[in-house]
Amino acid sequence: MGTEGARALLERAGTLTLQTGNLLNWGCLRKKCPATPGEEVRDCIQKTLTEWSSKISQDQNQETLEVLECSVAQAIEKINPEERDELKVSAKLFIVGSNSSSIRDAVDLACSALGIAQLDSVIIAPPPVEDGTNLSLEYLQPYWKELENLVQNKKIVAIGTSDLDKTLLEQLYLWAQVKPSSNQVNLASCCVMPPDLTAFAKECDIQLLTHNDPKELLCEASFQEVLQESIQNMKANKWIPLWLLRYSVIVKSRGIIKSKGYIIQAKRNAS
Repeated sequence: MGTEGARALLERAGTLTLQTGNLLNWGCLRKKCPATPGEEVRDCIQKTLTEWSSKISQDQNQETLEVLECSVAQAIEKINPEERDELKVSAKLFIVGSNSSSIRDAVDLACSALGIAQLDSVIIAPPPVEDGTNLSLEYLQPYWKELENLVQNKKIVAIGTSDLDKTLLEQLYLWAQVKPSSNQVNLASCCVMPPDLTAFAKECDIQLLTHNDPKELLCEASFQEVLQESIQNMKANKWIPLWLLRYSVIVKSRGIIKSKGYIIQAKRNAS
């Protein structure tokens, strides 16, 4: 059936959840070193879709699933409960075309994929604002409240932010019930950490981390393009990515990455 079956399933589904599994299990991805995080995401989506669609049978093609789960069985790797205390599981969440309520879905799916009850840390990338609008505390508040609820419900231990300047980080810190434990700074935009940000972070015990993610790790057009390339002739422009979560599992004692992967959720626009 292959691509034809995948196309038929996608045309009947309303939501698509794509899981890459542990990228370290993908021999083909290991050999290639993507130049940017954006290229890595596209590469992972394409390979997962291609591999998944090649395994769709005639029986599956007849199914109608509201939520279609796309993954590659041999790449999925759950954490051994006996090893859990030796591992740190962290995630970064990029909201693409959705609202704060999707944060819970993303965290639940990540926990389920890894077979754990709780993530050690979640960093949220600022959701995209409309052109000409500046990022503000008011805009961030509903997202942060959702993260705080997940901390209170013991789904996450620590929560952090990304790309906030000193002013906005201070406003968030003073307002928040659960304080940010970290703030990521993009070194492409500043070669040296801003002194005022460094001083404030030190005073409030906020860890400053660096990253090289673009402002939009996965835009709508890019997602639709990779869907079109992987599963030809389907109505790719109907699919809107909601969020993207990147997780990593690190062995605490040695600081090495044991597992890394992406989970993406998209919705089909019925109109």
